[in-house]
Amino acid sequence: MTAIKHALQRDIFTPNDERLLSIVNVCKAGKKKRNCFLCATVTTERPVQVNVVKVKKSDKGDFYKRQTAWALRDLAVVDAKDAVKENPEFDLHFDKVYKWVASSTVEKNTFISCIWKLNQRYLRKKIDFINVSSQLLEESVPSGENQSVAGGDEEAVDEYQELNAREEQDIEIMMEGCEYAISNAEAFAEKLSRELQVLDGANIQSIMASEKQVNILMKLLDEALKEVDQIEMKLSSYEEMLQSVKEQMDQISESNHLIHLSNTNNVKLLSEIEFLVNHMDLAKGHIKALQEGDLTSSRGIEACTNAADALLQCMNVALHPGHDMLHAVKEQQQRFSDLREQFARRLASHLNSVFVQQGHDQSSTLAQHSVELTLPNHHPFHRDLLRYAKLMEWLKNTDYGKYEGLTKNYMDYLSRLYEREIKDFFEVAKIKMTGTTKEGKKFATLPRKESAVKQETESLHGSSGKLTGSTSSLNKLSVQSSGNRRSQSSSLLDMGNMSASDLDVADRTKFDKIFEQVLSELEPLCLAEQDFISKFFKLQQHQSIPGTTTNEAEEMDGGTLSRSYTSGGPQTVSSEKDMIRQMMTKIFRCIEPELNNLIALGDKIDSFNSLYMLVKMSHHVWTAQNVDPASFLSTTLGNVLVTVKRNFDKCISNQMKQMDEVKISKKSKVGILPFVAEFEEFAGLAESIFKNAERRGDLDKAYIKLIRAVFVSVEKVANESQKTPRDVVMMENFHHIFATLSRLKISCLESEKKEAKQKYTDHLQSYVIYSLGQPLEKLNHFFEGVEARVAQGIREEEVSYQLAFNKQELRKVIKEYPGKEVKKGLDNLYKKVDKHLCEEENLLQVVWHSMQDEFIRQYKHFEGLIARCYPGSGITMEFTIQDILDYCSSIAQSH
Repeated sequence: MTAIKHALQRDIFTPNDERLLSIVNVCKAGKKKRNCFLCATVTTERPVQVNVVKVKKSDKGDFYKRQTAWALRDLAVVDAKDAVKENPEFDLHFDKVYKWVASSTVEKNTFISCIWKLNQRYLRKKIDFINVSSQLLEESVPSGENQSVAGGDEEAVDEYQELNAREEQDIEIMMEGCEYAISNAEAFAEKLSRELQVLDGANIQSIMASEKQVNILMKLLDEALKEVDQIEMKLSSYEEMLQSVKEQMDQISESNHLIHLSNTNNVKLLSEIEFLVNHMDLAKGHIKALQEGDLTSSRGIEACTNAADALLQCMNVALHPGHDMLHAVKEQQQRFSDLREQFARRLASHLNSVFVQQGHDQSSTLAQHSVELTLPNHHPFHRDLLRYAKLMEWLKNTDYGKYEGLTKNYMDYLSRLYEREIKDFFEVAKIKMTGTTKEGKKFATLPRKESAVKQETESLHGSSGKLTGSTSSLNKLSVQSSGNRRSQSSSLLDMGNMSASDLDVADRTKFDKIFEQVLSELEPLCLAEQDFISKFFKLQQHQSIPGTTTNEAEEMDGGTLSRSYTSGGPQTVSSEKDMIRQMMTKIFRCIEPELNNLIALGDKIDSFNSLYMLVKMSHHVWTAQNVDPASFLSTTLGNVLVTVKRNFDKCISNQMKQMDEVKISKKSKVGILPFVAEFEEFAGLAESIFKNAERRGDLDKAYIKLIRAVFVSVEKVANESQKTPRDVVMMENFHHIFATLSRLKISCLESEKKEAKQKYTDHLQSYVIYSLGQPLEKLNHFFEGVEARVAQGIREEEVSYQLAFNKQELRKVIKEYPGKEVKKGLDNLYKKVDKHLCEEENLLQVVWHSMQDEFIRQYKHFEGLIARCYPGSGITMEFTIQDILDYCSSIAQSH
């Protein structure tokens, strides 16, 4: 251990101007044993600093390194664990508790003893030593080496005294005055010793010579002491006199304090009395207004409002501590409570009477609106009631129970009134949609099955005047010949001057106007009522979406349409915005069912009406959400919009279903399929309706569904067709689809338009090749043989030497196809094509021109083979390309 101590002193502490006093070999308690040393050190410079340093041996060599140092003044507690038994464990409490295990109890005791001595010397016993033997703290540890370090070094520190600046200067002057002060220090020391002895002798002689002066000084001191005694006596007499004056001044001061305290109490009492009188005194005029004020006139309402505000201020005054214990204050508060209760009861009774009377007065005006599609105006009623808005706010703040009762009564009376008005309003709308007769009204209220039967019956008798355009008419259509379609259309046109499509447009325009009028009447009615409720019942409207509703989201136009509906059970009103919505829901609980019934009626009349309703309803929902997305109107219209969109989707699904169920006639040619014409009419109608609509997402999705269904159904019908060739059905219908899409310019169907054009072109080419066949059949077989010989390796100019393909055989085949026979074959072909094609699409000339081009292509192919395989023979066809053009032109003109 001694070697380690010297090594640590040399390598670690000497470079830092520190002396190592004690050392102990330790390891941390409870962990893997990694030995280190705790060292107690002091600095060699003043002021002395005492540290506890943790030193450990380096992993890469035999040298030691300083790891952690704590100042001894930061050590709070030294815990030796056991004062009786030997225990190598001990704790040091710095910023936290460090638990150590010494290599031996002797080392531990020596280290703790050193810490105790340093604490006694430098810290004045600031450290607490617990579980340490008292013998260890009182006596030095009998370890010579450590004791010499802990004791001898400290004494050496105490004996050493540093020279101050003046002493250093004096020594330098003495050394400069002696030449051998540095070269011969012993002689210099002897000289200084002799001079010191001379000075000591001089001092003794001086003291002995001044004895007489000392005696004189002592006599003067005795006289001064006598004078001091006399002065003290005078001061004592003065002090007695001042003491009596002090007692009198204390009495005067106490008297003044009592007077000041009394005045202060009087001022505070006056202030409290003035406060109570000023803040808890209600004028007689206000009391009279609260008890007998007129609640029917504007002046009386204003007087009652001012009196109610004054009463509320008196009741809400912030009393000082202790005021509520005063009897007069209690009486005044009771009087205010009685006045508040009496006026609240009188106000609630009056307003209930106003609600009832207004409901009766408004009912009397319903008759004049029964024939017009308008809703009664409630503005006068709102204007009259808004005079009581401040009183309602007062009632809300003072008696919430009566305020709630008035709110419930208002909702009850107004809900019945609005229910009558809105039902009558929707009855007028239904009558105008179906006709003004009683029979039309009866039709509007028929059950769904009965209504559908009646509608079909009227449609068969021509009363509805419809030929195409609705799903109901599409349901009754089957694939018929163009002649049947024309005859059926002409029979329907005999009903009047307008055509069937004109009747459809008129009916739909009429429905659109009525539906728009319904929404335009409902919107201001709901907004006005919501604004009145907010102002009258003092409820603040917020723009945030409520959290107390259940949301049902449907995908619509690339986004989501939220459908909010309240659950059947009671809900806690979390805020005033929820209260507004609940009041509006109860007052206008009939709007959503009536709108749904009207939408169902419009869908029964014509399923295409769902397009009009979708556009109008989307616009009104968009407008309402821009104003307030959480309002009752926005929520209700959003719910109804979901229903409209479902009807629209159902309309599209029904059309697709009818396409799947279509049947074709086996005896007549197909022509343009009915659902293709229906799609054209639907697209034209939809484009006109959605021209300025805010959202087209639903329509674009419907377009894609319908056009794909049309493509599939056209191919299905073409495959099943027996009378008309498949290519003709595909060609005519896809040409019609391409023409429709090109005319309407629907951006979302650009790819379908290109596909339709491609299908039309492909099937036109296929039909031309199939119908044209091989008009020069024998010549075609001849040249097929020639091409086969060339393919076998015979040179083209040597083919004429083949027996079966010589020039004589070629002339023989050519003579069988004179111009007259060719023209006759082309004329029969034209008649065949005319029989296959329908007149509606007018594709005969297009197909005939394509056949002419294909025939000329075959002709040129034969001429090229003759020129290459029979060069210089002079053999040519008996008709030319110009002859072919003339034949085709004359045939087309003759038909």
